This record gives sequence, structure tokens and C-alpha cells, in this order.
Amino acid sequence: MVASRDVQLQDGRVVRAYDSERGGHAGVLVWHHGSPQTGAPLEPLLAAAVERGIRLLSYGRPGYGGSTRLSGRTVASAARDVEQIADAFGIERFAVMGASGGGPHALVCAAELPDRVTGVVSLAGLAPFTDEFDWFAGMVSPGGLRSALAGRAARTRYAETAEFDTASFTSADWDALSGQWASLGTDAQQAGNAGSDGLVDDDVAFVTPWGVDLTAITAPVLLVQGEQDRVVPPAHAAWLRQRLPEAQLWSRPDDGHVSVLHACAAAMDWLPGL
Repeated sequence: MVASRDVQLQDGRVVRAYDSERGGHAGVLVWHHGSPQTGAPLEPLLAAAVERGIRLLSYGRPGYGGSTRLSGRTVASAARDVEQIADAFGIERFAVMGASGGGPHALVCAAELPDRVTGVVSLAGLAPFTDEFDWFAGMVSPGGLRSALAGRAARTRYAETAEFDTASFTSADWDALSGQWASLGTDAQQAGNAGSDGLVDDDVAFVTPWGVDLTAITAPVLLVQGEQDRVVPPAHAAWLRQRLPEAQLWSRPDDGHVSVLHACAAAMDWLPGL
């Protein structure tokens, strides 16, 4: 059983949050969803958390799944939201984990909330936008992120006609979506049907300054990357690993963007304090 709750934030916005209400003796994990998703916890994550006695929290970022949109949000904005969500649930210390578009938001929480975050995992997560490497190289369909460089209006126009390129996923990804991670596909479709605001704001935030110094992270960091990823190519994890010298990198040679999520359970086992 998962409980949903609308958390009133200090600025008047509402964030829809979810609580597994089970476990907790092994710690608390806050999940940061991909782009686009509603924020509702996915079945494989819940199962892995319950098995380990972990209490799982998740939430919809602004513009997703019933959460109020936040105009001009940065990636770092997530830290203040998560801090208030944790306070609302009476949680002091927690680990964070995010996949794809959730990876950057998990990292900034670790950087901005050093006294509260015990560890962080980013699976197939983007690096901050930079000219230190070819940021778009290896992406099958980078049009959305490229359009975001011109601002929100341009990204919104792109969204009006954009269609998903099925070549973005590998055969391993499609197998995952038809099997263990079918709930991810269903949830992503639900989020997409609700409108593009969340995804547009995510993409603009990804290609503009994140508003945080990732080298400020003191909690243990795990980067998990599929070497066959056609959405967030391995160069992103490599760049993050160079900037976070204490981070561990799990490179998965046969995984793409979705199938890399099979590592979530092992990553829970890795997280300190869980």
C-alpha cells in the first residue's frame, strides 16, 4: 500500500508525494523520477525497498503528477522541495536515488543538504551542460535538449510536434519495458498525456546552470551507467566521475537507458545507512 499526500510548501506550491509506509528500520530512500514521469513509485522499486526494510518516498517534480509548476526552476530547486517534503513526513536523514532526469536532482540534494543526505545514486543521469566534452554526442534524439538551449518558449514549440524515436532504446531496454519495468512505460505515458510542462522545465534546467557546486557533495556517490545508453551516453557518467573523485562508477556493458534500472536493487544494498 502506498499513501499519496499533497505537501504544502513554504512558497504556496503543492508537491504530490508518496510514502511506502512500510519498512524504515533499514532507513529511508527518496526516489527522483525520470523525465517524464508522474513521481508515483514504480513497482520494482517498491518491491526492492520492502524486501530490504527500506521506507521509500517519492514525489512529482514541479509540473508533474499533480505538483504545482515552478516557473524558472533550476535543478538545485529540488533540494529545497525535498527538504520540506522530508520535514512534512518527519524524516531527518535519508538517502537519495534518481534515474535519467532524476539523477541530476538526486545529486543536487546531496550537495545542498549535506547534513541530511547519507548517500546518493545516479543511474543514467545527465552531467551538467558543458563544452568540456561533446555533451550531445551519442544521443539518438537530442532535439528536445538542443531546443532548450534557446529557452522555454523554444522548447515548448518543439514539444508541440515532437515524437519519441524508438531507436533511442536498445533491445535490452525494450525487454525491460515489456517485463520487470513495464510500470515505467505506463507511468511515462500517463505523465506525457498530462502535458509537457514538467518535461519542458526539466530540459531547460538541464542545459542551464544547475545552481550548485557538485564538488560540495560529501556523501558517498554511486554512478551507474549503461554502456549502450542512447539517451544519456556514457560520456556523462565519465565526466561526473572525473569531477567527483570519490564517486564509484558501475559501468554495465550490456545495458541501455532503461535496462540499467535492473541495478536499482543492488544500488540500494550499496547505499550507506540502508
